[in-house]
Order: sequence, then structure tokens, then C-alpha cells
Amino acid sequence: MAEEGEREELLSPPPVSPAKRLCSWPSPRAHHPRGLPGAASGGVGGVGGSCLPSGARPHLQPESLLDCAAKTVAEKWAYERVEERFERIPEPVQRRIVYWSFPRNEREICMYSSFQYRGGPSVSAAGCAAGASLTEEGPQPPPGATAQAGSAPGAAAAGASPGQGAGAGAAGEGLPFRRGIRLLDSGSVENVLQVGFHLSGTVTEPATTSEPAMTYKVAISFDRCKITSVTCGCGNRDIFYCAHVVALSLYRIRKPDQVKLRLPISETLFQMNRDQLQKFIQYLITAHHTEVLPTAQKLADEILSSNSEINQVNGAPDPTAGASIDDENCWHLDEEQVKEQVKLFLSQGGYYGSGKQLNSMFAKVREMLRMRDSNGARMLTLITEQFMADPRLTLWRQQGTSMTDKCRQLWDELGALWVCIILNPHCKLEEKSSWLQQLQKWSNLDVCPLEDGNYGHELPNITNALSQNANHSPDSLPRPRRTVFTRAIEGRELHWQDSHLQRIINSDIYVAPACQQESERLLFNSQGQPLWLEHVPTACARVDALRSHGYPKEALRLAVAIINTLRLQQQRQLEIYKHQKKELLQRGTTTITNLEGWVGHPLDPIGCLFLTLTEACRLNDDSYLEVSDMNESRPPVYQHVPMAAGCPNSGESYLSLALEVALMGMGQQRVMPEGLYAQDKVCRNEEQLLSRLQELQLDDTLVLTLQKQCILLLEGGPFSGLGEVIHRESVPMHTFAKYLFSALLPHDPDLSYKLALRAMRLPVLENSVSPGDTSHPHHVVSVVPSRYPRWFTLGHLESQQCELASTMLTAAKGDTLRLRTILEAIQKHIHSSSLIFKLAQDAFKIATPTDSSADSTLLNVALELGLQVMRMTLSTLNWRRREMVRWLVTCATEVGVRALVSILQSWYTLFTPTEATSIVAATAVSHTTILRLSLDYPQREELASCARTLALQCAMKDPQSCALSALTLCEKDHIAFEAAYQIAIDAAAGGMTHSQLFTIARYMELRGYPLRAFKLASLAMSHLNLAYNQDTHPAINDVLWACALSHSLGKNELAALIPLVVKSVHCATVLSDILRRCTVTAPGLAGIPGRRSSGKLMSTDKAPLRQLLDATINAYINTTHSRLTHISPRHYGEFIEFLSKARETFLLPQDGHLQFAQFIDNLKQIYKGKKKLMLLVRERFG
Repeated sequence: MAEEGEREELLSPPPVSPAKRLCSWPSPRAHHPRGLPGAASGGVGGVGGSCLPSGARPHLQPESLLDCAAKTVAEKWAYERVEERFERIPEPVQRRIVYWSFPRNEREICMYSSFQYRGGPSVSAAGCAAGASLTEEGPQPPPGATAQAGSAPGAAAAGASPGQGAGAGAAGEGLPFRRGIRLLDSGSVENVLQVGFHLSGTVTEPATTSEPAMTYKVAISFDRCKITSVTCGCGNRDIFYCAHVVALSLYRIRKPDQVKLRLPISETLFQMNRDQLQKFIQYLITAHHTEVLPTAQKLADEILSSNSEINQVNGAPDPTAGASIDDENCWHLDEEQVKEQVKLFLSQGGYYGSGKQLNSMFAKVREMLRMRDSNGARMLTLITEQFMADPRLTLWRQQGTSMTDKCRQLWDELGALWVCIILNPHCKLEEKSSWLQQLQKWSNLDVCPLEDGNYGHELPNITNALSQNANHSPDSLPRPRRTVFTRAIEGRELHWQDSHLQRIINSDIYVAPACQQESERLLFNSQGQPLWLEHVPTACARVDALRSHGYPKEALRLAVAIINTLRLQQQRQLEIYKHQKKELLQRGTTTITNLEGWVGHPLDPIGCLFLTLTEACRLNDDSYLEVSDMNESRPPVYQHVPMAAGCPNSGESYLSLALEVALMGMGQQRVMPEGLYAQDKVCRNEEQLLSRLQELQLDDTLVLTLQKQCILLLEGGPFSGLGEVIHRESVPMHTFAKYLFSALLPHDPDLSYKLALRAMRLPVLENSVSPGDTSHPHHVVSVVPSRYPRWFTLGHLESQQCELASTMLTAAKGDTLRLRTILEAIQKHIHSSSLIFKLAQDAFKIATPTDSSADSTLLNVALELGLQVMRMTLSTLNWRRREMVRWLVTCATEVGVRALVSILQSWYTLFTPTEATSIVAATAVSHTTILRLSLDYPQREELASCARTLALQCAMKDPQSCALSALTLCEKDHIAFEAAYQIAIDAAAGGMTHSQLFTIARYMELRGYPLRAFKLASLAMSHLNLAYNQDTHPAINDVLWACALSHSLGKNELAALIPLVVKSVHCATVLSDILRRCTVTAPGLAGIPGRRSSGKLMSTDKAPLRQLLDATINAYINTTHSRLTHISPRHYGEFIEFLSKARETFLLPQDGHLQFAQFIDNLKQIYKGKKKLMLLVRERFG
């Protein structure tokens, strides 16, 4: 690989260089004198200087007039224009122009060598990239005056040793820019030569454990302070420059005095006579004959031919002479690589970090726009082309399915970026027209995504200044097809020529004139501050466009004017509400006054204003090496920056203004939009705004702003989502209120609780109970009526409501009055049993810390919530119900014995009979509970008495499920036990199953009541029916146990049970097992007082076993015929074994062998067609 790099010669121009313009030779009279020998030998003379340590203050010297002029010309004019304009250019002037034509800002090199973004993947809101603040170019110091010529503040940090860049973590070390710095610092850049507008050099990658050292040849062409093409022997194929190009570029910026500087090669050739030119050419061919000889011969043939095309053109191309006048002056961007990368990321469908990569590309576009780089729009066009070519668009359209959320968010950012580009205040008309034409073409395609999913036509036009008329129906608005590009296309109607707008954005001291005309009164507030009366999202789109295109001061001024307008609107809305307050409160409802919500809006107006204001207050915005391409940046640090001197409210800062506008926007009452994606976007945008608000450290100034705005929101009526009366379909304020509560609590507890309690409501689920009615805290039924089907995010909203309640409960620990108020709000407004259960669990956990005593006030709240959950879920199916019941008993135990007694006594309103007996009562009287509560004897007796009463009540209500539990609970009380037994006997003839009866019978035997057990077993047997083939039935063990019990009781009991067995059991193997067990031992061995065992074995020829024997033989005969009906050869062996068992039973009576022989003969006769099987029968049984 290194050898290939060595072979690549830099004498030829890069293959993609645009700088191959034709250079004519000047006439002898136009030939300018040569410079001094020292200047001609290379270097830059005394103008260049050495790099200073970071932070050093050099002795400032004024630039020479030559340098001042050369810098401006080098940046603005193509060199061809200079040559055309001036007939004679002195060599020192040429040198200074060539010298100053190389890029001077390291941040630009960084921008083209790595992904960078702030604030994580949410690039639309975070805005951009590093370098955001360096948008206004000031005078550049001469080389040597600072650590890097023309670099922005903080750029010198880039020159630090690897790993020491400000905020750069180890993860950032892999970026090409960081690697380039390391290569430069390690001395890997050598042989640097600048020939005209062409820079070349070698960069050596140091050896590693797995790779040897590699040397690469690097060539860079540049023009007007922009790199126009790059070539590197490493073969880099990426959007961005490789580390070797970075290293060479930084070498030229930081060490300009160490770079050999030559004029364009055409100028050098002009100085040679014929002999020198021939020698030069022959030496060149000799040095590179294998590469250039064929080309040299071809060119020689064409030059010697008078009719050749090469002789028809004056001059010859010079790759080192800079670009021509007609060449586009822009940074080198590999368009094919952009397309390939976007196509690859889209094909991954958001997996493997591709979504973050695409967001980073969007951030790169914003960074380019902010640096006023024309490649921003160029790169976005390439990205959009690949997005429109995504095959999934057609697939989604054909299948009628919506795109994924990740993909939808990427399309949103794409549309927002195009709005920024169309609203560029200094965009050329032809460029704007071209972009609009392309956007319209994309928008007309069927596969172009709609603005808001399937509901893209629901939002108003970008240029509509919507009225605040409450009677204005959205149905009256036209609903054309709106795509993600529609807002950008609508931007064609917007312009920047308005004189009032121009004065706002261009002056900090623009105030109302002393004598205002009638038309000017609406343009200023009472304090004389300018207002901007425009559709709020559209006005904010202007701010975003200014900010995105590198006009931060102008964006800041317009943002302040918009916020002053919002303040005035808020004040007027408050005055309107005061006149309507009585009527609205009586009616208890209101209409939506804001037809278009600002939170979740495609243009993100509130986020735009907030970021514009906070960016002016950032402390750590200078370092552009803070983040890597795939890692989060450190949290921003803000300071108060006073508003401009011309503002009357001189005490205000941009930071307090940012907080105020965020609170105003998020507190706006707005209707829930239609469609899953639009609703999800509202939630996501709200969370993004809150995450930024949480980055603010609230000082006294911000707390005052917070308090003032919260009071206005509470008093704001129908214009505020926290007003007294809101519309049923209003977007809930739970997440917002949770932030406000936590932020306000340390400073103004009363206001924080008032606000949070107001926000607890969820109108879309509220029933007809009056908003002020809190006298019936349990009015919420378990099945909530009119669950609005359009609210796709209702589950998320309810969980946020629960989070708000949990936050308040935690904060109010120990405050009985506040806890009671919060409890009433929860019982009134939360309608989901699972969420109330979560709240109860949270309250219990907080109330019972492991390292301190329990808080009784919060414990009682947890118990109240648990009781409500029990009532809500009593008659409904809930898979967590058993867990809920167990938790409630645990909670009641922690509260105390009175709570346990209470739930035992009122069990029928809380639990099912099964839950009450098997879980609640059993736990209440358990040994663990008694020890936990340290109960004395009267308390234990009280609990036991309540548990017995509960058990008998449950047994009466549901004997099938509760009889056994009732018997268990009543063991220690004879009267109660007898009552429970009688309930079981009475229910046995009814709906109890054989399994339930057998279980109770076994329990009675275990407790020493064998006769009662026999009675219950007999009843169970009468409910049983075992077919001939059910030889694995779970009741078989019960049958065997019942027979063993009757056998142990005596012959009479056995005789009573056998008819029941014969009637219920038809399985031959089970019957034979019972018969065998009855003949092994003598009956009557149970040891019942008053009874004696005869000690004799029972005969199968006499009753009661004779009846059982006959039934068993008949069962074998019937089973044999049933099995032979559908027997297959693979079951022949099993069948023979079955007959062997049958023979054992047949042989029990005296004439049994004759019966069995007759049985076998019948089989042979009936099934003679089954020859193989009958052969096996004959072999075994004769």
C-alpha cells in the first residue's frame, strides 16, 4: 500500500481539480522583473512567523498595506480576474496573493473532516454543529501573530497534544481531525511544497503492532481560501477528508513560514529560455519515463502538427494557477460518497446507528449553512435525492402502511432544513428559484411523504397569520395535499424587504419614534419596543433561518421582537378572560382558542426561540473539539447576558427571556392533533424542551421569571393549558407541570402544589362530575366511559399523570393536609387501576424506608389508594389482581391491626371470596403477621374471630372455592368448624366437583375425622366418571385413596363404596389395582374406637369383592374389543402385555382359567383377519 502511495506523482494535477485553466504567456513588454534571490528561493520572507503557545499574547503589529490588499483579493477574486485586470503584476504581489489564498481557519478544516453535533441526535432542535458561534468574520491577523493564522477563538486548542483538546474525550481521538493533529504534532508531515494554488507533501503513519509505517503523498488544490480538491495515496473513500489531508492542511495553516512557496508553474516556465525548457522537459521525462513518456510523445506530435486542436488555443493549462473566473468557488465535497453514504444508511432502516449517522449529516448541513458555505444546500440536495429514491417509500405506499418513527423524524428534519435554505436572507433569486423548482418536483411525486403522516393536510399554511377567534372552525380551512416540502415551497411568499423587519434585525437601538403615526402604533408595545406581528411559527422560521445561516445577532433581535409580541398577546388574552371568567366558570368548559399548537409543530417555533436566546448565553461554545461524531457533548453552561442597551427592560437577560418563552409555549392550551405520529411528536417535542430547561441552573433571576410566568399560566383562562377551565380535547400538562413543580418547590411550595394539582386533570377521560366536586372521592368506576379513540398516546399521557402524582406524594411526605389534597386529586382524575396501584406502591416504598421508621401519613395514603384499586378491579379481569391483593394485605399490616380488622370486616367490597379466604384472612392470622405486629392475646383473638366470620361468609357465598379454606381458618373453634363442615356437606350435592370434595375429604382425614372423610369421599365418587381409556386421569389417586380409606374403616364401609366405584370407574387397570389392594390386607385397620378388625383376608368369590371382580373382568373384555377396533401393528406388543394383566384378574376366581380360555377363543374367531396379531396371541396364551 505504501509502495502505491510512493508511485503516485504529484507533478500531475489531481484528476478532479477544477483549476486547469489556460494560462497565456505575457509578452516581453509585460514581463515583470523578478524578485529578490532570497524570495525566489522559497519561503515567505519576514512575513511568516512561528507558532505561539496557546494563550500567548504576541506583540501586535499592523499589517502591511500589501498584506491587507492581498488577503482581500485572495479571498474574493479568482486569480484569472487579477491577471485580466492588471497587465503587469509584480512578483511580490503575486506571492502574497498566492500565500493568502490558502484557508486560514482550522474550524473549516474540522468541518470537512468529521461529523460534529451538539445535543445528541436531535439535530433539528440542537441546531448544529461546532463552530456555531463563529459566524461573523473579523479582521485576520498576519501569520505569526497568533497560533494559527485567521483561526477563531479557541481554535488554538486544536493544536494541543492528543487528548488535551478542550472537552475532547478518548472517543474523539478516532476522528480524522484529531488524528491529523496527532500526525502533525508527531512530525509526520514532510516535504511540504506550495506551487501556486497547489499544496503537496508526504504524511507518514507511524508503525503499529500489526502494520508497518506507511508514507502517503498528499495533494491539495485551493482557491479563494477554500480547498477545491484533494488527493491522498491512502485511497480514502469517505465524505470527509482523511487524517493525512488534515495534517497537511494544518501544517500549512500553523507553519506557513516552513512551507516552500513557489509561484504557479507557468510563471516559472516563463523565466526559462529554450535550452532551459528543453533540459527541464527531458529531465522530467527521464525521471518519470514509465509514467509520462506516452503522454509526452502524444503531446509532442500534436504540437508539431499545425492543424491540431492544441495549436488552435492560446496558452496552456496550469493546475497550479488557481481557478478561472467561471469556476464555482466552493469547498471540495465528494458528491458520490455523499450519495453512497446516505443510501447505505437508509438501507439499514435505522439500525446499527444509521439514524444517528443521518442526523449527524443533517447537523453537518446546518454547520455548513452557519459558516455560509454553499455546500450546505448542495449536500442537502444530494441527501434529499437519496431519500426520495428510497425503495421503502413505494413499498409503504403500496402496502398502505406508515413509515417507521425513526424514518419519519428524519423526513421532518429534511423538511425543516429546506425551510431554512429557502428563507436564507441573502439567497440569490436564481438559486432560490432553482431550489423551489426542485422542491415542487419532489413534492408532486406520489411517494413523497405527507407533512403529518396521513393527516398532513390538517395544519394551516405557513404564511397564514391565524386569528384567535374562538368561533373559527378548522373545518373551514382548505385542506390541500401537504408534503414535507410544502412549508419550504410556501416560503417563496416570504421576503425580507419589509422596512420594519430590516430595522428590527439590523439595530439594537430601534425603538418607537417620539411621534408615531397611526399605522406605526401596532408595530411597538407601550415601552416602545418593536413588535413583529406574523404567524408565530413563520416568524420563528425566520429566526431559525437567520441563525442557521450565520446571523446570530440578527436572529437574536428578531427573537426578542417576537417574544415581546407574545407577551403583549398574553396580556391582552388575560384581560379578555377577566371579562369572560364568570360565564366560563359557570359553563365549566371552553373552546380551543389556539388552532395551532406550538409544541410539536413541524417548525418547532418554541425550540427555535429558546436555542437562539440560550446560544447567546453559552460559556463553553468556543471549543469545536468537544464532541466526537458518535458521542454526547458535555452539558452546556450558561451565564446571564444582559439584553441590548436599547431595550427599556435593561434588567432582563437573554437567559431569563429564553425561560419565559419556553414556559409560554409549553403552557399554551392547544388541541390534541390527529394521528398517531402527530400526537407522538407533541410528546417528544415537549420532552426535548423540558430536557433543555433542566440544563438551566435556576438562580434568583430565573426563579422570579418562573414564578411570574406560572402565575400568569394559572390565571390565563382558556388561553392557558393550566387555566381554570380547559377544553375536553386539550393537550394535558402533566409532564410540563412535573418540571414546574420540581423547579418551584424549593422556592414557592404553595404555588408549586397549586399548579401541579391544577394540572392533574385529564379532561378527555373526565365524567360528568363537576370540576369542583371532591365530596365523592370514589366516584370513578372501573370501566371508564367514552374513552376517546383518537388519542393514540393516551397510555403515555396517563403514565405522565401518574408520574406527576408520584412526584407530589414524595414531596408531601409527612404533611397530612397536602397528602389528603393529593389523594383526592388522584382519586378524582386518575382512571387506570394499574396506575393507581403503581402510585400506591410508590407511596408505600417511600413511606417505609429501610434505614428509618415508617411514615404513617404516607402509609395511610398508600392504603387508601390500594383500597381504591381493589374496588376498581373487583368485578373486572386483571392479570395483576393476585399481586394487588397480596400487596394490600402487606400494606395494611404495616399500617396496623386496625387496618387489618377493617379490610377483614369489609371484605365483600374489596375481594372475591377466594381471595378473602386464601390470601387475606390466611395472611392476617399467620404467625408471621402476629410476630410482625407484636400482637397481644386480645388482638390475636379479635383478628382470628374476624377471620372465622369472613371464612364462614365466604363459604356460604362460594362453597366450591372456599369450603376448605373456611375449615382451615375455623380449626381452633369447634362451633365454627362444625358450621364450615356442614356448609361443605350441603354444597356437595350441588355444584362441587369430585376434585374439590376429595381435597376436603383428605383434609378431614388428616385432621382425624375418617368417617367424615369417608362421607365426603363417597359423595365425590358419585360425581366421578372414568372411561375405559383414562388410565392416567388425575382422579385415579383420589379413587385409590378413597378405597384404601373405606377398606381401613371396615367391611361395611368397603361394601358401601364398591358399588359407587363400579358405577363410576370403567378403566380395567384401575379396577384391577383396587381389587389387588383390597385382597392384600384385612379390612378394618383404621383403629377407630369401638371397632375391631376380623384379621381375615377377603375372598373375591364373596361380596363385596365379587361385584368388583366381575366389573373388572367386564372392563377388560370391553377394553380389549375397543382397542382391537383401531389397533396398528406397532401397538401389538402393548396389547399382548395388556392381555397378560387381564389374565391375572381372570385367574382370581376358581373357574377363571376357563373364562380366560373362552375369552381368547372368542378373540381368535372374531379377529381372525388380524393374522399376525392372532399369531402372537396364540404364541403367548395357546
